[in-house]
Order: sequence, then structure tokens, then C-alpha cells
Amino acid sequence: MHSLEESLELIKRGAVDLLLEEELTGRLKTGRPLRVKAGFDPTAPDLHLGHTVLINKLRQFQELGHHVMFLIGDFTGMIGDPTGKNVTRKPLTREEIAVNAQTYREQVFKILDPERTEVVFNSTWFDRMVPADFIHLAAKHTVARMLERDDFGKRYASGQPIAIHEFLYPLVQGYDSVAMRADVELGGTDQKFNLLVGRELQKHYGQLPQIVLTMPILEGLDGVQKMSKSLGNYVGIRDEPNDMFGKLMSISDELMWRYFELLSFRPPHEIAEWQRQVIQEGLNPRDVKFRLAEELVARFHDAEAGRQALAAFVERFQKGALPENLAEVQVQSRDGRLPIANLLKDAGLADSTSEALRLIRQGAVRIDGERIESRELELVAGSRHVYQVGKRRVARVLVR
Repeated sequence: MHSLEESLELIKRGAVDLLLEEELTGRLKTGRPLRVKAGFDPTAPDLHLGHTVLINKLRQFQELGHHVMFLIGDFTGMIGDPTGKNVTRKPLTREEIAVNAQTYREQVFKILDPERTEVVFNSTWFDRMVPADFIHLAAKHTVARMLERDDFGKRYASGQPIAIHEFLYPLVQGYDSVAMRADVELGGTDQKFNLLVGRELQKHYGQLPQIVLTMPILEGLDGVQKMSKSLGNYVGIRDEPNDMFGKLMSISDELMWRYFELLSFRPPHEIAEWQRQVIQEGLNPRDVKFRLAEELVARFHDAEAGRQALAAFVERFQKGALPENLAEVQVQSRDGRLPIANLLKDAGLADSTSEALRLIRQGAVRIDGERIESRELELVAGSRHVYQVGKRRVARVLVR
């Protein structure tokens, strides 16, 4: 049994916004399990670690005894979430959504307890609504309020088109909270506007407004842009154990602590102690990163897979697969970033950027032993990795 203080500490771990904390405290004091919601539009078949930031928080609510509702937005996915987009987003077909939704169900239970998770599809209520219902829903919000949303406001000011159906998205997402009678809704920081619309709609429908909890957007392996499959800076939760381990070992030492905060289930005091040892006692950050990578591989595969991935990595990099005494090459970033093709050229691993791009396309380039696929990859200043081109060209490179 967790105390009120312990519950609040766990709920707030890694969070950005908690609106409103006093409302949450009041509902926790009642002792009843809260109805906690997070929604995911099945826009792609595979989840990556960026998606799991919210799913991890749902698990923490489960650990506190609350009722978790994993919402698959099979209806909203056909609208297309405009959040953060400067152009209208292409909606998905019902068939595409159905395929992706099934894979989501399979993947989330690597984190959530299936016995304590209610999987919900928002087509359940929206497919029953008639045009008049949507008109009544649209009447509960104004265009002026919609334009307060940052991305809509910017697009309107710059003359970029905004389709009418995009205005429906926040309303539809907000109505999900009404239909589910949510006490708490989780979302990324880019979803804050939509989550607050849910609060307002619940008031219109005579419900207590939900508490809004936003979580950070996880940076990808480059430490700069958000984790995204299209950018090639992602770790998929269905990646093979050795691939997942190697990708995680490639992140910068600084980014490692953020991954610990948002992805690890280790106690905060334990992580803080490792950080102290790195700073004050000279503990090698690589050894701490081993623990992060092993934990995450074990979560999405099993404990034995985590141990084997660690052993394989050590065998590959600490026992001669690549020489430990490589001379370090330093290359200069441009405004804190350096495209991978420029890095390979500047480090002497490719004769030109065009050759570097060709080698990447051919699968001949590896970073810390892991083949890279994205020619758009950018490295951040301060990163230090071993780059291998083909079998003979290899160097440890520091981006300044």
C-alpha cells in the first residue's frame, strides 16, 4: 500500500505538467481506483521507445492500484492528428488501422499487466454517432479557441491551409474522455491542448474534469530530434536483442540519464547514486549504460536475452572485435549538429559526402557495430562513437 506522498512522487516522476495537482490529491484521498486513460492512434505497425514513455506511466498507475484504459484511436486515426504538423496529415484507411491496432495490442503487454488493462477502441462510440451528434459536439468549442493552439495559429498566420476536419480532432479526442469517464489523461507535451479540451468537454457533459498529465517527448539516438522511425533515430520495441542493445549503447552519456528517467523502472535514488559515482568517483558511464541497455532488452524480450546481449556486446567491443586503442578523430559540428555524410568525409572515412551516402545506402556503415540505415542522421556535438566503413576503415570520432 502506497502513501499519498509516495503515490504523488511516482506519478510526477519524469512528468512536465500536472493539471491540477490539488484535484489529483483530492481524488487520491478518496481511495477509489482512478480511471486513467492514454490514447494512441495506430498510425504505424510498430511502437518504439518514444511511445513507451506514456505506457511506462500507465504501468506506474497500475502499480498504484488504478484502472488503466489503453485507448486505440481507430476512429481518430482516420482523421489524422494534426498536432505539430505544418501541413494537413494524411488520414489512414480502416484496413490500415485494423492491422496496426492488432500489433499495438500485442506490443503494449510487454509493459502493461494484461489482467489490469482495459483495451478500448474509440470507434465503439463514434460509429454510433450520427451527423447531428457531431454538430452538437462542434458547437461546444470556438474557432478562436482552436487558433490558440500553437500549430494551428502558426499555420493560419502563415497562410498554410487548415482543413475543417482537423479542428474536429481535438474535439473527438476530448469526447473520448467523456465516453470513458476518465479521471486522468496522459499525453505528450504536444498533446496538452487536446487534453485540456477533454477537461472542458467533461464539464459540458456534467462530469468532473480530468486531471491532465503530460510527459516529455523522448529524443532519439541522435539526442536532438524526437525519436522517429522516419528519421532513423529510433529503437523499436520489436528490435532483435543485440540490435536494441547496440543502439542503446550508441547514445551519448548525457542522453543516457534522460533515458533512465523516462524509460527505466529503477528507483530514482539508485540512478542518482550512479550519477554521483560517475561525476565524483570516475565510474565509467559505459558501465552504467550497460545496466540501462540490459534492463530494456530484458523488458521487451526476457532476462536471459538481456544477459546474452550484454555478453555479445562486450565480446564484440571489449575483446578485440574492434581495437580499443583506436586513435580519436575530432570533427567540427555546424551549429551543434553534423550530418552523418559530412562526418564520414571529415573523419577521412569517405572521400566525399556523395560516396558516404552511397555507402550508407549499401549498408556498409556501422556506428558502434550497428548498421545504420538513415542518410538523414545527424550527430550532436559531444557525441563520441566508433565508425566503421566496410571492413578496413574504422575510427573513433568525437563531434565538437
